[in-house]
Amino acid sequence: MSMATKTDTQSPTLHTADSHDLIRVHGARVNNLHDVSVEIPKRRLTVFTGVSGSGKSSLVFGTIAAESQRLINETYSAFVQGFMPTLARPDVDLLEGLTTAIIVDQERMGSNPRSTVGTATDAHAMLRILFSRLGQPHIGSPNAYSFNVPSVKASGAITVERGVGRTKTEKATFHRLGGMCPRCEGMGSVTDFDRSALYDENLSLDEGALTIPGYSMDGWYGRIYRGCGFFDSAKPIRKYTKRELHDLLYKEPTKIKVDGINLTYEGLIPKIQKSMLSKDVDALQPHIRAFVERAVTFSTCPECNGTRLAQEALSSKIDGRNIADVCAMQISDLADWVRSLDEPSVAPLLTGLQHLLDAFTEIGLGYLSLDRPAGTLSGGEAQRTKMIRHLGSSLTDVTYVFDEPTIGLHPHDIARMNDLLLQLRDKGNTVLVVEHKPEAIAIADHVVDLGPGAGTEGGEVVFEGTVEGLRTSGTLTGRHLDDRASVKPAVRTPSGVLEVRGADTHNLQNVDVDIPLGVLVVLTGVAGSGKSSLIDGSVAGREGVVTVDQGAIRGSRRSNPATYTGLLDPIRKAFAKANGVKPALFSANSEGACPACNGAGVIYTDLGVMATVESTCEECEGKRFQSAVLEFTFGGRNIADVLAMPVTEAEEFLGAGETRIPAAHKILERLADVGLGYLSLGQPLSTLSGGERQRIKLATRMAEKGGVYVLDEPTTGLHLADVEQLLGLLDRLVDSGKSVIVIEHHQAVMAHADWIIDLGPGAGHDGGRIVFEGTPADLVATRSTLTGEHLAAYVGA
Repeated sequence: MSMATKTDTQSPTLHTADSHDLIRVHGARVNNLHDVSVEIPKRRLTVFTGVSGSGKSSLVFGTIAAESQRLINETYSAFVQGFMPTLARPDVDLLEGLTTAIIVDQERMGSNPRSTVGTATDAHAMLRILFSRLGQPHIGSPNAYSFNVPSVKASGAITVERGVGRTKTEKATFHRLGGMCPRCEGMGSVTDFDRSALYDENLSLDEGALTIPGYSMDGWYGRIYRGCGFFDSAKPIRKYTKRELHDLLYKEPTKIKVDGINLTYEGLIPKIQKSMLSKDVDALQPHIRAFVERAVTFSTCPECNGTRLAQEALSSKIDGRNIADVCAMQISDLADWVRSLDEPSVAPLLTGLQHLLDAFTEIGLGYLSLDRPAGTLSGGEAQRTKMIRHLGSSLTDVTYVFDEPTIGLHPHDIARMNDLLLQLRDKGNTVLVVEHKPEAIAIADHVVDLGPGAGTEGGEVVFEGTVEGLRTSGTLTGRHLDDRASVKPAVRTPSGVLEVRGADTHNLQNVDVDIPLGVLVVLTGVAGSGKSSLIDGSVAGREGVVTVDQGAIRGSRRSNPATYTGLLDPIRKAFAKANGVKPALFSANSEGACPACNGAGVIYTDLGVMATVESTCEECEGKRFQSAVLEFTFGGRNIADVLAMPVTEAEEFLGAGETRIPAAHKILERLADVGLGYLSLGQPLSTLSGGERQRIKLATRMAEKGGVYVLDEPTTGLHLADVEQLLGLLDRLVDSGKSVIVIEHHQAVMAHADWIIDLGPGAGHDGGRIVFEGTPADLVATRSTLTGEHLAAYVGA
């Protein structure tokens, strides 16, 4: 007891456990980082900023978050680890003080056509339980309301034990009711095939009648069709009997034996449905997508009217609404409907559902509906949907990592996002944010600025400290932090108009608008006001319109700026012509590949459950080509030398004298125009930042022939200094006679516009109307809309 008294009277000292208040990174060398060392305070909000490609994501995602995830994965048994992605240790000398990292990135939510906003969050599961308890008539368990669960019937004999050694055989029938519409299999749409796009009926299979990508008679398909015995592959298809045509097109999977090998034969249409139509059309390779768009017509399912649900599920209602009606409601209205239900038997469920739906509204997504396909959400909407599950979380002392959470947000919505980030921090979490917007940088407790440039010119910490310190630091970010664009004194005169009449896609309310041509038009409004709906529904798809959306470009280790932009083709041809050999030799993915690493430049050693080790190929020294190919030169350089060049050097090399390649020079000029002059031609796309990928895509799409360019938030991932360069590019496009329409929230782009079209006044059914049309100067002068108020504050009017 005296011991206890003695302890109590001691002066309070800091407990050892409380001294771990920093995340220490020493000697980070991931991607372009140059031995970066940094100390990040825990339980604070730290913003990482710097020009696009300076190494922010490499430090935050590639080093800190990646190591945290790897260490957590290692706590599982070797058996469980075998099912998880194996992560290599980041190239860093020391990482201390890590806590569990939860990553909320901009990746689009899976492109599975069965996934909706409701199924991606827990909202749909909760509604199914609610309807299974309260729905009238009662039809069954929650599965009876799920469009991903089919109904199953079975009957047969079962053996019933009756005492020791006595059994009785009885006939039993089993029925499980699922909510899937049997006609469209829960997809909401049915498909019809244009048979003339599948095959040429005047030819036989042996003569190459099939016109489906990948279906060649030279490979396995040829062996299967010749050896299956269901039809004669030498006979023209138009001479097939009904039975033979049915077997070719619709036959169910059937086991067959060809040349002593067991194989499965399946009709063309079910095979195409499984291999091509089970994926989102936008996620398919371009040549397969072109085939699907040519051969398949999608129409709303006549049985379920696009609700995806079976008739039983649609017949069960609460207060006159079935589950499809409820999922089609705007989430903010659905929250009010749930509040109106007073049923003590499901009170905890209603409270949980109400909390979840309110979180949608709080985060600025109240305008969505639960039946919205997840693949149609923008990057910003997908990121905020993922945030929802963390808002009410009881976890503390967690590291939350956000990748530009303000993407797709109107200045009016940014304040709300800032509050949510501060809420997470105030619960005792460490919040790390990669961000470019000054309004989001302003709330940071600590700022880490990377630079000074991008790519090899970056990868260093140029400033670390407070926001005030950043303002006076003299770094590129510091200098641009208080930049305020001024409204243009004179605007261009339109050369014509693009008429839109009666637009009613999604939430648009019969909108009539004339979009001026030959000028820079900015389409703005709060998130969910109907900007993308207006473009997608009424402008995109018209003749001469080129649309550059926000969809991230996918890139493997084998793809690089040269392959993605089509730059490699003219270069390979020039090398082949100069040396009198085949162009295929100058492709690391074809005949010219190094035999040791198959043209990857690295060799992967799989160590089972341990991380796969990646080492530079010793034979080609990472150059990816066979040594014989590197002996062929063009202008004194081999193909590996050219791929190692930055865009600016290659532009010089391929732009003049004997090494001039006009087609390649044009592509390089466009890459330099979008500010990617520092990028080397052979750098794997998988190592590029979000802003760099966005601009490569922009440079590629600019080559398409068209008079009207539509850009969806081109400032995504761009630093304040990069935005100036983008504005210069937009000006050059307009001055060359093009019309440019930009969907944008960035005030610098709005101020630079010749004409602004503002949608609103709110989101969802509170939006969908034109609230302002005119010049930026008029919008600032009248301040008649939310956008007008924020733009006026930005330009200091």
